[in-house]
Parts: sequence; C-alpha cells; structure tokens
Amino acid sequence: MTLASMAGTIEALGAAWSWVIAGLVLAGAEILVPGMFLIWLGLAALATGLATAALPVPWQGQTLLFAALAVALVGLATRLHRRGGPPGTGLNRADRGLIGREGLLEEPIVQGSGRIRFDDTLWRVSGPDLPAGGRVRVVGLAGTVLRVEAV
Repeated sequence: MTLASMAGTIEALGAAWSWVIAGLVLAGAEILVPGMFLIWLGLAALATGLATAALPVPWQGQTLLFAALAVALVGLATRLHRRGGPPGTGLNRADRGLIGREGLLEEPIVQGSGRIRFDDTLWRVSGPDLPAGGRVRVVGLAGTVLRVEAV
C-alpha cells in the first residue's frame, strides 16, 4: 500500500475516523515508548474524533479542540503526577506507610544504628541508643533507614 493510497483511504473514512485512528495509534505507541505522555494525546484525539462524529465541526475547529484537549489532559496528568498520583499509588512503597507506626526493637540501637521488624521485613533504624525490645515510633525516612524516637 502506497502513501497516496493510505491518504486516500483515510480521506474516504472521514475526519471522525481519522481522529479515532490517530488516537489509537498514539495510545498504541505508548506501549512501545512508555512515558505516560502519548496516552493523553491519544485520548485527546479519540475525544476529538467522537466530537467530530457527533457534530459537524470544520477542520479548524477540530484542530483547536484537539489542541485544547491535549493541553488540558497533559496538564491534568502532570498535576496528578506531582501530587504523587491518584490514591493507591503507594503500591510497593511500604516505607511510606511506616511513619507514625510503633514497634519493639529487634536489635538494640548502638551508636545510632539498629533494627526493627514490621510485619515480615527487618528494617534498619537510626535514632538514640536503646536496648533490644525498646519501644520506638517511626518519625521519618532517610533513604531505606527508618528514623525512630523512643516512646
């Protein structure tokens, strides 16, 4: 199939289908080049295609609608990403759920370093020297080391 025949096929399908196809191609490209960017452009193109199918919109209006939707969706995605994403995105980040949690030291804190067990994981901790079995509360993180204070 030549480029001219592909252009003729897309023209014959109409503007609405062209936007839908472009949206699907962009969404599919997100799989090949992951980065959470092309999916938003694909959604904007799909929405433009649906709007074009429902209402007679000239090509200038279609282009402006696509641009506005693309900017809005990319802006929304950027805001969600900066906030840490939608609820539940702490998946596989157990350390974030430990702040404020209390427990007993598995190993004493000597010269500022010790260990504590939460659930099935043994964590390194830093804090004031305390004996094994001492009760502590997690007050922060320093990489993968939990900062604790005596309770």
